[in-house]
Amino acid sequence: MLVILMLIAAALVSGCGGGEDPAEPTFDGVAVEDPGPIHVHGLGINPRDGALFIATHTGLFRVPPGEEEAIRVADRYQDTMGFTVVGSDRFLGSGHPDTREDLPPYLGLIQSDDAGESWQPVSLVGDADFHVLEAQDDRVYGFGSDWESRKPQFLVSSDGGESWEERGFPEPLVSLAVHPSDAERIVASGASAVHVSRDGGRTWRRVSSSAGFVAWRSPSELIMVGADGGVGASSDGRSWQVVGDVGGRPAAFEAEDEELYVALHDGTIKRSNDGGRSWSVRSRP
Repeated sequence: MLVILMLIAAALVSGCGGGEDPAEPTFDGVAVEDPGPIHVHGLGINPRDGALFIATHTGLFRVPPGEEEAIRVADRYQDTMGFTVVGSDRFLGSGHPDTREDLPPYLGLIQSDDAGESWQPVSLVGDADFHVLEAQDDRVYGFGSDWESRKPQFLVSSDGGESWEERGFPEPLVSLAVHPSDAERIVASGASAVHVSRDGGRTWRRVSSSAGFVAWRSPSELIMVGADGGVGASSDGRSWQVVGDVGGRPAAFEAEDEELYVALHDGTIKRSNDGGRSWSVRSRP
């Protein structure tokens, strides 16, 4: 598990392979096959209609309620590295542009108010690439790299991403979860451990040698999916109880209204409504 997570963390620090030149829909004027929703970076549920959104290396996809087929949004191939749903039809993202667009390689923080049909810059355009992005109310947390130095950085905003403060981090972050009722309380996982902060990332405390993708299922239950697919539950991140298995290596993980969603490396999205004990297919690539 540790070796796999170290590779994940290294990718987050250095940038996704080919991140500055995402896949194009054409090559030398010749159409290429749509790769579909593979190489998943993030997941989210739109509160307006319950649709599942899949942020990938080659674009954003939508899976309507009751269906399994993922449909590309707006025929765009934007490499959406960081992704989080913050309201009805309102998303935050980061990453690299569709190569048909005249934009800087690093998108900074971008926002969509129409469920991914279009995106507008918020801040840090050309300067930052967030691979881990989470938000609650006006608080936004982003971990990624700086364009000028290419060094990893952890930034925190208290005004929806308009302005930022750089804060320290215990190790390169793979995943971060904001407590549902306290935006100052965050749990983060790197390649080797789980860390907790109760002051918005100003100080950190290592609480467990476990590591994986983390998400709060409820204010009292934290869920983690390890690199081997094992699912653990904890109330505080210190001790973990094994509760299930997703049946493959995870690529992204999200919790929404006590439901859990995990993306596997082959592009399959699974869902659990019993705290990770059992999983069913929500979408197939």
